[in-house]
Amino acid sequence: MSSPGPAERRSYALDQLDEKGHVSVNALSSALDVSDVTIRKDLQFLEDQNLVIRTHGGAISADQFAYDVPFEKKAQRQKEEKQRIGKKAAGMVKNQDTVILDSGTTTLQVLRGLKDRDIEGVTVSTNSVHIALETTSTPEIDVLLLGGTVRSKSASVVGPYAEQMLRDHSFSKLFLAGDGIDIGHGLTTTDDQEAYLNRLMIESADQTIVVADSSKFGRRGLCRICEIEPIDVLITDAVPDDIDRRLTENNVRVVIA
Repeated sequence: MSSPGPAERRSYALDQLDEKGHVSVNALSSALDVSDVTIRKDLQFLEDQNLVIRTHGGAISADQFAYDVPFEKKAQRQKEEKQRIGKKAAGMVKNQDTVILDSGTTTLQVLRGLKDRDIEGVTVSTNSVHIALETTSTPEIDVLLLGGTVRSKSASVVGPYAEQMLRDHSFSKLFLAGDGIDIGHGLTTTDDQEAYLNRLMIESADQTIVVADSSKFGRRGLCRICEIEPIDVLITDAVPDDIDRRLTENNVRVVIA
């Protein structure tokens, strides 16, 4: 069987981007049985057409706007990357820490990383029904579930009750996901109530740690959570060199998982 031509390769790459939000050179070259050099040229062509944004080792969609997607569907995207990020983030939690986990699919992986550790006295506060349910099998972790109205798409709790609970507590660390990271616009999400609650989380925590896979770079959700400055640490699987430099300029420590 002959190798696929340029049009077929590029169409396949765009289909994978549409499905996953991110593609890697290695995965594409393996699936299409062509060299890494060929794939890089294809991605460069697609970037020249403003269809993708190249990243270290791959590409993300050039569609800069993030949309509200059901939790279950989001959880299937970049699963391996999220697992690595979650494990790395969980390693930053110490005994007796008080931690906030927002309602993202990557923060669910942070909890799973915590469950795999021999750790004591940790309290986890969350507005995620999924995360709260998973803590029931781990008695070593105390959970404080924020109260309020449950959003069906994300199974997250929002509203004035959750907001007041955050005002009444303080935490050592916040792990925050978000739907998009744009250097000029900041960290964003797709829901205004989620964005406001996330800002209160930042105010309640001593340290803000963003956990986001590389498909989030260059994307924007409808609502801004914060600018780049309040972020202390960013844990990701890969970051473009120009974005890495600008994050460093803003005193954000970048950790690659």
